Amino acid sequence: MSVTTPQGFAAAGIAANIKEGDALDLAMVVADQPAVGAAVFTVNRAAAAPVLLSRRHLAASEAFKAVVLNSGCANAATGPAGDAAALATASAAAAHLGCHAIEILVASTGTIGTPLPIDKVLAGLGVATARLGAGLASGRSAAEAIMTTDTVSKETVARGDGFTVGGMAKGAGMVRPDMATMLAVLTTDAVVEASEFQAALEGAVDESFHALNIDGCPSTNDAVFALASGASGVRPEQAELADVLAAAARDLATQLAADAEGALRVITIDVSGAPDAATARRAGRHIADSGLVRASFYGGDANWGRVIGALGAAPVDFDQRQVGVAYEGVTVAAEGVAVPFDEMALLATLATGDFRVSVSIGNGPGSAEVLTTDLTPEYVRFNGERS
Repeated sequence: MSVTTPQGFAAAGIAANIKEGDALDLAMVVADQPAVGAAVFTVNRAAAAPVLLSRRHLAASEAFKAVVLNSGCANAATGPAGDAAALATASAAAAHLGCHAIEILVASTGTIGTPLPIDKVLAGLGVATARLGAGLASGRSAAEAIMTTDTVSKETVARGDGFTVGGMAKGAGMVRPDMATMLAVLTTDAVVEASEFQAALEGAVDESFHALNIDGCPSTNDAVFALASGASGVRPEQAELADVLAAAARDLATQLAADAEGALRVITIDVSGAPDAATARRAGRHIADSGLVRASFYGGDANWGRVIGALGAAPVDFDQRQVGVAYEGVTVAAEGVAVPFDEMALLATLATGDFRVSVSIGNGPGSAEVLTTDLTPEYVRFNGERS
């Protein structure tokens, strides 16, 4: 299962020596023929050079030949030289693939503020082009080449009625999506129109990567790209396309949470009773922003007061007299106040690993799930070191 599973795509991942050693660090996902493209980008005001260039290309074209991604350097906060490096990457890839630079989308991930070693990238593009393949091994090499602090690659496949969606993603830290806080590429062999594809991708991102919050730190380089080859000849209904894209994206988001830096637990925050899903998601994300809440998750502590405190700081209207909190189905607060429960039994349950926290904020129809992790000493140690 990979980005090469849908018909009409090839991929490669190579070691261009952007990173030290022989680790894979340059990836290409290439459509056999120009594909319909869609993308969603970070809203971080310090967006990286490749984000800025890919935004322009997406606005100017509906057909794309490839996504080129490097790890080991974010090419962010690099000034005019970074802009030139992003453009040089797109131009060189286009020359190798026989297309225009505007048909290339680019992405980078790694350390912020470090100049991209463009000579290594340009040399690597020729090698990567020569190694393009449609097999699963080629897809896996591309997924491995975009890893930074990830310990495992993330790949997925979701199938519709006669069409397929494949995908890969990276991200283990600096993850608090305001779009998507990581990099991801989704491919499909469905026949789609550009406008409906963009809408479907935005919906898929909203209920997957937007529902992921590892450490409350939105990145400068977030991007989710999607390419549709049309090679299946199947034109799905908009709703089915959106559902299958969302299924692939949710699977990748779950894999990202499971591989978060230093994390021991994946926590699902289930918010209900909001006026709408967007409000519920906003509330859940602000709960997950709290270091105090996530530290209690590490301790397996049903400290619902911290949840209430974080909720109260969210830009969400609610009546605290209607708030309820439950851990693993055990209600610990209702109507804004504590209720009796078997504390020792609940603590024993929470000590076993991943768990779910349910928060009701009213009587509305809106609900959402947010994925987060515990805040561990290992996360602090890892990120206390110079990267």
